[in-house]
Amino acid sequence: MRIVAVRDIVAPIRSSIANAYIDFSQMTASVVAVVTDRVVDGKPVIGYGFNSNGRYAQQGLLRERFIPRLLAAPADSLIDADGFLDPARCQAAMMKNEKPGGHGERSVAVGTLDMALWDALAKAHRVPLWKLLADRHNGGEADDKAWVYAAGGYYYPGKDIEQLTEEMKHYLGLGYRHVKMKIGGVALPDDLRRIEAVLDLVGEGERLAVDVNGRFDLPTALEWGRALEQYGLKWFEEPLDPLDYLAHAALATQYKGVLATGENLFSMQDARNLIRHGGLRPDRDILQFDPALSYGLVEYLRTLDMLKDHGWSPRRCVPHGGHQFALNIAVGLQCGGNESYPQVFAPFGGFADDCPVVDGRVTMPSLPGVGFEAKSDLWAVMKPLGT
Repeated sequence: MRIVAVRDIVAPIRSSIANAYIDFSQMTASVVAVVTDRVVDGKPVIGYGFNSNGRYAQQGLLRERFIPRLLAAPADSLIDADGFLDPARCQAAMMKNEKPGGHGERSVAVGTLDMALWDALAKAHRVPLWKLLADRHNGGEADDKAWVYAAGGYYYPGKDIEQLTEEMKHYLGLGYRHVKMKIGGVALPDDLRRIEAVLDLVGEGERLAVDVNGRFDLPTALEWGRALEQYGLKWFEEPLDPLDYLAHAALATQYKGVLATGENLFSMQDARNLIRHGGLRPDRDILQFDPALSYGLVEYLRTLDMLKDHGWSPRRCVPHGGHQFALNIAVGLQCGGNESYPQVFAPFGGFADDCPVVDGRVTMPSLPGVGFEAKSDLWAVMKPLGT
C-alpha cells in the first residue's frame, strides 16, 4: 500500500457565533485527501481528513513541511509488516527534523493528515475505523452506542434568552439529553439568568454543562465557581487558561463539582503535565483532548496509555471536536462519549446523515473508514479532492 498523492484545500467555516474569547466569522479549515495505490472494489483507496474547529487552516505548514516529507519518505518505511500504511511510521516521517516541545499549530497540520491516514487504513481493511481500533487497541471490545451531548449556546449578535432556550429546545427535539452552553461573555448576573433559563428547560443541573473557553483568571473562576455550585452542573469547562496548571489545582480544591478541560493541549507531554500538576480528580473530572488537533490518533493512543499509568480511565475522556473521527475513537476505544455540534461549524460538525441521536446516544454505521461518505454536506466538500 503506497501513497501516490496528497491533496489539500482550505474551506471556510464562516459562522457568526462567538464564545467568551473569540468569534468564528473568519475561521477556516484544512481538508486533505491521501490517495493510495490500494484498490478495493475496483477503486483506489483514498483517505480524507480535516482539522477540528477552533484552529485555522494549516495550508502553509502542510505544503511546506508535512506533505513533502510524507511523499519523500521511502515507501517501505511507511508500511507495516502486512504491507498496509502504518500511521505511526507516517507520523515519524512527518516529524523528521522537528524539535521537541512547542506543540502549536504543527500538531494541527499533522493531525489533519493523520485523520486521512486512518481513514485510508480502515478502508483498506474494509472495516469501520471504530472496529479497527477496537480490534487493534482494545481487545476487540467496542461500545455499541456512543453517549453524545449537544454543544451550542454561543453568543450571536442580538441573541436573547428566549432564542437561547429555543436553541436548546431544538437540541432536545433532535434526541439529545445533555446540552452545553457558553458562559463568561457577559457579566455574572446576566449569565446566571441564561443558565437558569436553560435549567428550567432541561429540568436538572446534571443535564447542562457550561464552557468558559479559558477566559477567567483564578479569582474570577473561583467567584463563578461559587455561584455555579448550587446548580449541580454536568461540568464547568475550561474556566482557566489551559496551560495554567497551578490555577487548575487551586480551583479543584475549592470547586466540588466536575471540571472539564484539555481541548487546547496538543501533545501527550502537555496532557501529562496537566495530570501531574493540574490537581484534577480521576473520580469525577473530564478530559477533552482533541485527537485531530493534537498530532492525531497516534498521539491520542500514547495519551491514553499515559492516563492509564496515572490511574485515569478512558471513560473520563470525552473528545472535543464534535465530528465523526472523534466519534469513531470514542466508540472503538470505549471513551466516555463525544461532543456534538448539531447546527454549528458546518459542514464539519455532526455525524452521518443516517445516524440519528436517540435518547442521547448514537449508533455507529458499518461504512468502512471514518464514514465521511455518509455525511452529505461534508462529502460534497471532500469528494472533489479524490478525483
